[in-house]
Amino acid sequence: MGERTALVTAGAAGIGRAIADRLAADGLTVIVTDVCERAVQDARSAGLHAYVADASDYAGVAALAQTVEEEHGRLDVLVNNAGIAGPTARVEDTVVEAWEQTVSVNLNAQFYHVKALLPLMRRSEGEGRIVNMSSAAGRLGMFGRAVYSASKAGVIGFTKTLAIELGPEGFTANTICPGAVGGPRIDGVIEAKAAVLGREAEDVAADYRGQSAIAEFIEPESVAGMVSFLVGPDGRQINGRVLAVDGYTQKLS
Repeated sequence: MGERTALVTAGAAGIGRAIADRLAADGLTVIVTDVCERAVQDARSAGLHAYVADASDYAGVAALAQTVEEEHGRLDVLVNNAGIAGPTARVEDTVVEAWEQTVSVNLNAQFYHVKALLPLMRRSEGEGRIVNMSSAAGRLGMFGRAVYSASKAGVIGFTKTLAIELGPEGFTANTICPGAVGGPRIDGVIEAKAAVLGREAEDVAADYRGQSAIAEFIEPESVAGMVSFLVGPDGRQINGRVLAVDGYTQKLS
């Protein structure tokens, strides 16, 4: 069996980059995509195979699948990590276009990548692994984040169905639900939530840290470690699971 190949969407920065770096350290050939050209260039300079791509554009994803086949010849692991925070607003104040964009990036993009890349994954030696990124918000719901929670809940249902459909072929499909992961994205979410609530951002940030029993933001490397486990040999019989990396979070602010 040759060297395994993984593709990580939105893998040039943030959580995705932590996942890509971990899988590369595990010995996989890692392909990343991202909409940010600067981040893609940085990933290339670090030795990753990186492409500019919009995960929510099916035509672009289909073209990417052809590129992966032509340039790499195989795909063993797919990590659907691309996602956006979406709007922070009460349901009745949410703009329709913002709802549709969030669903497109957070949910439709995962379907697009599985649909386009599954034929190539089936041709690879060994067992295919699919890891879809959801969120604690997909399990629990969240004030002012209806579309984010709804799209991430959709990921859970999508993954469970993949696990049932593809399990007989030797594939596994699992969902990771991170809690509040430290970094620029959560900082922006906190600022938006503070504006909606009329509170100070520092106070809202304290609430977010307090959501977890360990009272801290989750590190991207912790999420990457879970991905590494799921796609490694010890994760072979874990399928259709919703795995929380959230420091034990029971309620979101």
